[in-house]
Amino acid sequence: MAKSMSENLVIEVEGVNRIFPVPGGEFQALKDINVKIPKGNLAILKGRSGSGKTTLMNIIGTLDQPTSGTVKIDGQPVGRMSDRKRENLRRRDMGFVFQAVSLIPTLNAFQNVEFSMRLAGIRAGRERDRRVEECLKLVGLGNRLKHMPAEMSGGEQQRVAIARAIAHRPKIILADEPTAELDSAMGAQVTMLFQEMTRKEGITILMTTHDVGLMDAGDMVIELEAGQQVQGV
Repeated sequence: MAKSMSENLVIEVEGVNRIFPVPGGEFQALKDINVKIPKGNLAILKGRSGSGKTTLMNIIGTLDQPTSGTVKIDGQPVGRMSDRKRENLRRRDMGFVFQAVSLIPTLNAFQNVEFSMRLAGIRAGRERDRRVEECLKLVGLGNRLKHMPAEMSGGEQQRVAIARAIAHRPKIILADEPTAELDSAMGAQVTMLFQEMTRKEGITILMTTHDVGLMDAGDMVIELEAGQQVQGV
């Protein structure tokens, strides 16, 4: 059941369009998108390949900017921020899980997760070490702390990426197909973990998925088709 929309809005997308130049013209990837996601919600973003899901995720995550329209994070228009402020927003208040796992190959699982906490400005110490171990245990890798990425399966690497995204307790997690490389049981476990984080820590999560079995796990569903919004507000 969807949570109350009267709660504080963490993500607001208003009239967003994204146009890319292409040879001989232009391509409109997003057309007048409007999305409102309250604090502590798990929002599912669905749509076929090429529907604009990743483009919208990148814009919300300040990795790209809309051609027109506005995006607000915690009520602040990100388009008015300096590059430095947007970078700090990503490092401190956001966690990212991409479809392509991007672990640092020369660091083990523990060090990969720890690295994200350093970027967020969290000082070294026992509390940081405990949080790293806690996150790796949450994704089922408590016995793989010292393993290098090359020693792990694709699914295990993705779970390290998820642990890395949640370690610094961000306000927002943007997860682009986080369960694509996992079996159905682990995919369901990761989704349950996301649900738990929304309830216990108030984290707002936007997750794309093609797995129809996970749609009911969300507090809300946003559907895109050919760059246009067909479900969700």
